[in-house]
Amino acid sequence: MDRHDKEIPPGEILPVVVIGNGPSGICLSYLLSGYTPYLSPEASHPNPLLHSKLGEQPHLSLLEQDLEYLCEGLEGRSSNPMAVLFDSLLLPDSDFGLDHTSPLEWRYEPERAVPHLVLGKGPPGGAWHAMEGSMLTLSLANWMELPGLKLKDWMREKRRNVRNDRATPAEIASYYQHYVSQMSLEQNFACGTAVTSVTRQPGGLEGSPPCWRVTGLQRREREELGDGCAVSEEVPFSFYAHNVVLATGTHDIPARLGVEGESLPYVCHSFWELEAAISRGELDQSSDPVLVVGAGLTAADAVLAAHHLNTPVYHAFRRSVSDPGLIFNQLPKLLYPEYHKVHQMMTQQQYQPDPPPQEHAHSSPSSLPSPSPSTSSCPSSYPGYLSFPRYRVAAFRPDRKCVLESDLGQRTVVQISKALVLIGAHPNLSFLADNGRSLGVNPEEPITCRRNPVEVHPFTNRVVAADGPGLYAMGPLVGENFVRFLKGGALAIASDLAKTQRERGGQGGVLTADRWAAARTGAEVRVPGS
Repeated sequence: MDRHDKEIPPGEILPVVVIGNGPSGICLSYLLSGYTPYLSPEASHPNPLLHSKLGEQPHLSLLEQDLEYLCEGLEGRSSNPMAVLFDSLLLPDSDFGLDHTSPLEWRYEPERAVPHLVLGKGPPGGAWHAMEGSMLTLSLANWMELPGLKLKDWMREKRRNVRNDRATPAEIASYYQHYVSQMSLEQNFACGTAVTSVTRQPGGLEGSPPCWRVTGLQRREREELGDGCAVSEEVPFSFYAHNVVLATGTHDIPARLGVEGESLPYVCHSFWELEAAISRGELDQSSDPVLVVGAGLTAADAVLAAHHLNTPVYHAFRRSVSDPGLIFNQLPKLLYPEYHKVHQMMTQQQYQPDPPPQEHAHSSPSSLPSPSPSTSSCPSSYPGYLSFPRYRVAAFRPDRKCVLESDLGQRTVVQISKALVLIGAHPNLSFLADNGRSLGVNPEEPITCRRNPVEVHPFTNRVVAADGPGLYAMGPLVGENFVRFLKGGALAIASDLAKTQRERGGQGGVLTADRWAAARTGAEVRVPGS
């Protein structure tokens, strides 16, 4: 599907605007487009209590039911009750490796559609288009799918031999693009857009309601030049929205260590910079070691990529290898053999410094011991790799030396060719006051997915500390990193908007599709207050 360049409509107040066109925004668009989940008359859920609750009002769609009541007693791998509920309905008992049929059936009811616009910098799929195309995803393929289109079936059409139940990021990105086309959602997507400001606006003198003002730039292609090249220009846009959904993800701004020398040219903060160095032939088995900082999956991918080239690797991370919070200690070994291999390397090839003489306890960095990748606590099972558990970077030096410090205060210096700081990322919320910091669980800290997500109501996903009603957040911004769980946020928001519409008898707050189409024929659109 070619990128859909829907132009931002001028002079209109939109019912719903979604900022971010990754899987979060796509799933919400599906629910707001009139695709409605019901309990199938022939289906049953393996959880008898949940099945009994669903059967109490089988004529009602899921969007009309008491979702808090349905969530009671459910347990799952997410702390978000709506995420656990929707995941349980879409993929019953999938945590146990079972492949139960979903008890939901999806009906297209266009009269329920809520007009909306999904804004994104690139094509539908968001950050998936920026990910390396050959690595396997962490999640099982069916965990990555969106309602109404089986990912496995789509993958079988694309390649004859499906090696396993995991897909590559390139396949997932292509699936999300195809999904938007297959479900006829294109008219809701405005790609090539960058939002620069979202502010709360007071009501007008004529009784118009308070709403949100969204401004930004949209990239548009113009007529071709004489040489056949198209002209691309950025056009400012500004409009009002009754409801705004934050679905930007958290991969925009790499996290930094904040140490001396971190801005030196050999210090990188992206896996793709390692890929570029490899493609340029800068790294091989004769290179000085690559230092990988971090203990997440991206750091593990970097270790694997460098190790595959026989490039020596130093690997520094703050946690112990046995820390239960370490992601490798949470993954089934059979399902993720490559990450289990990295965890083995981290465990078996640990740096063990000799106790420093007392008189050298305060040595200068130039006199500190310098290990080699063959230094370890046991015979080398993985030559060329050395881990530094419970170490942090103290400083990077211009001569490509890095000072590492243990949590006991012991320091060592390593000579490296390149450093990869892969310790997570922050969302780009620059369009909000103070980068949205006031919306976090801890308003004194920057928004991060794991440590300080946006605080939302658990059953509606309304932002708790918003300047006014009608601001929602979903996906990684609220702590949901996995696609299988971020779909619960879409259900919560769609349900809350539908509830508002019912309470106003369909005549306020949120426009129906028919009323929106009729309103757009006039010179100006006004949305009643909420």
